[in-house]
Amino acid sequence: MRRPPSIIESFNYAIEGVVHVLRTQRNMRIHFLIAVAVLITAAAVGVSKIELIVLLLAITFVLVAEMINTAVEGTIDASTTSFDPMAKLAKDIAAGAVLIASVNAVAVGYLVFAGKAADKSARVLDKLRNAPAEITVIALVITVIIVIATKAWTGRGTPLRGGLPSGHAAIAFAGWMAATYVVGDSHRFLISVLTFIMALLVAQTRVESGVHSALEVAYGGAIGALVTLSVFQLL
Repeated sequence: MRRPPSIIESFNYAIEGVVHVLRTQRNMRIHFLIAVAVLITAAAVGVSKIELIVLLLAITFVLVAEMINTAVEGTIDASTTSFDPMAKLAKDIAAGAVLIASVNAVAVGYLVFAGKAADKSARVLDKLRNAPAEITVIALVITVIIVIATKAWTGRGTPLRGGLPSGHAAIAFAGWMAATYVVGDSHRFLISVLTFIMALLVAQTRVESGVHSALEVAYGGAIGALVTLSVFQLL
């Protein structure tokens, strides 16, 4: 009869499970990166002990939900080889649990960081005058010109598809930076976060579609954000 695993072996099996999910599940890697960014931000802005506990609970909730979702999908895939409506429903329910956990985490993050981040960013942004729409247009035009010029210099891709850098990512992150400057103080943090998430989604779709590499997207996003930041500071 096989002996039960020792405590150390049990821990090893558990760690192997976490490592497997990280290696095979893109969403889990994204959740981990976001969790690290949130904890670094929490340390930077100086959250209270209670706020840190709430953040840790929200992060754990998301990670556990994602692992359970992966386990459910693996079990269903191993038990059936043909399409089964109930199997699909089970996968959808497990994915829905991850969605609920993620929405909760976003809400918790906003409630914890909104005031602190808004105060810090306001001190920086309030040094500049309220920028008119013309400056936003100038920043976007300059971004497009730099993107096209870079593609012409590298000889890779077309103005609208492929090559270094990603024009879509450049415009998306330029829009994020412009929105951060233009929006009033009362809604600046919320609008900045939403437009940043939208810019990330644009960048992600360019990589997933195979049009750009992660480096091309990152370079494009950096160009868009830095050019727009420079234009607003100069004008």
